[in-house]
Amino acid sequence: MVEIENKYKIYEKKFGYVNWIGFWTLYKKEVLRFLIVVIQTIISPLVTSLLFLLVLSLAIGNERGEVLGFPFITFLAPGLIAMQVIQQAFSHSSSSIMIGKIQGNIVDILYAPLTAGEITLATNLAACTRSIMIALVSIIVFSFIVELEFYNFLYIFIFVFFGGFILSSIGIIIGLWAEKFDHMASATNFIIVPLSFLSGTFYSIDRLPDVLQNISKMNPFFYIIDGFRYGFLGVSDGSVVFGIFYLSILSCLSWFAAYILFKKGYKIKF
Repeated sequence: MVEIENKYKIYEKKFGYVNWIGFWTLYKKEVLRFLIVVIQTIISPLVTSLLFLLVLSLAIGNERGEVLGFPFITFLAPGLIAMQVIQQAFSHSSSSIMIGKIQGNIVDILYAPLTAGEITLATNLAACTRSIMIALVSIIVFSFIVELEFYNFLYIFIFVFFGGFILSSIGIIIGLWAEKFDHMASATNFIIVPLSFLSGTFYSIDRLPDVLQNISKMNPFFYIIDGFRYGFLGVSDGSVVFGIFYLSILSCLSWFAAYILFKKGYKIKF
């Protein structure tokens, strides 16, 4: 037995403290999952944003005055892109967990030599990759339609990443909680979509009463969209520095909650 152990190095860990090979493999699998259906995962959000832009520009674009010193359409375009980034990041991680539970192939991940932290973080980063790709493609297409301003690309990237990371963590939590697709649809319809629409996507919150302004400033979606827009226009409704601080804390808390639930195997049945 000793000779066999020495020959095949039984019980010897083949990787270090972090299983980078397994982490990269899971990340690549999640990225390929949405690239295979690129029309549904990348093009569809772009078309949705363009339809919003078309309808709103035809309906009120010429009648609406400037917002934060910019034409309404120029103000609107970054908000529409950020809204799709938020919604698609949530959709990616929640559907990944939910489909794995329904089809039973989540065991392939659970039996792999990966920790709960590695699994959740790989899923988060794959969702962030999808968010960045959606933002990049949307910016390129929108630049041919709208006179986009570009103030600071670093802020654009930072807030796309924050949006993707936070919403993918929430998506993991909802994916674990949901027992059927109707539950996921309920979370989308009653949480994600309302918070997206009430985050200053279509308007500046300085037009709201003071009470509603204060409520809006507690909405993390507001800081994601406002900070993303700041990267284009150089102006914002709220404090960009506070937004980065606020979203940094939410990123850590949301990921930690997803990590704890996944580690405990919350509602994972197979």
